[in-house]
Amino acid sequence: MNKNQITVYTYRKFDEDRYFSQFEKEHDVKIITCYGNPEGDNLALARGSTCINIITTKITKDIMQTLSGMGVKYIATRTIGYDHIDMKAAAEYGIVVANAPYGPEGVADYTVMLMLMALRNMKRIMQRTELQDYSLNGLLGRELHDLTVGVIGTGRIGTQVIKNLSGFGCKIMAYDLHRKDEVVKYAGYTDQETLLRHADLITFHTPLTETNFHFINKETLSIMKDGVILINTARGPLIESESLISGIEAGKIGAAAIDVVENEFGLYYNDLKSVVLNNRELAVLRGFPNVTVSHHMAFYTQNAIRTMVMDSMEGCLQFMQTGNSRWVVKN
Repeated sequence: MNKNQITVYTYRKFDEDRYFSQFEKEHDVKIITCYGNPEGDNLALARGSTCINIITTKITKDIMQTLSGMGVKYIATRTIGYDHIDMKAAAEYGIVVANAPYGPEGVADYTVMLMLMALRNMKRIMQRTELQDYSLNGLLGRELHDLTVGVIGTGRIGTQVIKNLSGFGCKIMAYDLHRKDEVVKYAGYTDQETLLRHADLITFHTPLTETNFHFINKETLSIMKDGVILINTARGPLIESESLISGIEAGKIGAAAIDVVENEFGLYYNDLKSVVLNNRELAVLRGFPNVTVSHHMAFYTQNAIRTMVMDSMEGCLQFMQTGNSRWVVKN
C-alpha cells in the first residue's frame, strides 16, 4: 500500500482538474483518478489507497466491505451532505468518513433567487418569451416584503439565507433545535407547528436525518396556508414527492422551487436527454407550470468547487499523516 496514494472517483476534468493537479504538485501524494463512480470494476482502483475521495454516489454496505478489504480507511466526500454513505457500515468496518463544508453564500444566494423566481412566475415568463408570447394573463406576481418567510434550519446556510432576506423587509420566522444569537437579530424563533401554520413561504436548510425524513407530508401540508410556497435546496427526501404533487394539483401549494428531489441518485450530473427518466415523480413535477426544478446546482460556484476539492484532499492528507482530520463527520 502506498500511504500517500488517494483514489478520486467521479472525477470531473472540466471544473475540478486544476485544483486536484495543484494539490498533487504541492504535496507528496499520488492521485489515481476515475471518471466513474466507486462501484463494480472501478473499486479495484482503490487498492493501494488509504483514502478515497467521492462525491454524491451511493456507498452501500457491500461497497464499504469491499473497500475495507482493500485497505481503505478514510472516505472523503466533497460535499456537505453525507446521506449517500452508509454510516453504520463505515463504523462496522472501521472506515472514517469526512465531508467538505464549503461556504454558505452560494447556496443562500441561489435560495433567494428561487424564491423570487417562484414569486414572479419566472418559469412561465421564460417559457412564453421563448414562444414570443408576451401576454400578461396568469403572470401576476407577489412581492417578498409582503410575506412571512419560514426558515427551517438555521445552520450556516440557513443563517445566511436569513441575513439575505433581512434586506427585503419580509417577516422572518425560524425553526431549529439549536438557537443562534446571530439569527435573533433578524428573525424570530418559533416552534415547528407555528411556523408551518403562519408562513407564506417555507425554505429548508437542514441535513437529512431519520427524524425529519418526509418532514413535508400530507399531515404537515394540511396545517399550512393555502397557496404556500415551498423552496428546497437542502435534501430531496425532506419533502415527500407524492404529497408535493398532490398539494400542487389541489392548489394547496401555490408554487415550488426545488433544487433537490427524492431518488435523485444516478440522475443528476448525467446527460440523460435521450433517456426515459426512471423517476416518475420528477417527470411529473417538471411538467407543472408553477414548479421550478434545477438539478442540485445551488452549491455550484467557483468558490465552492475549489473548497470542496482542496479541503477534501487536505483532510485525506491530514488523515494519512496523523490518523485524523478536521473534517471527520461526528456521529
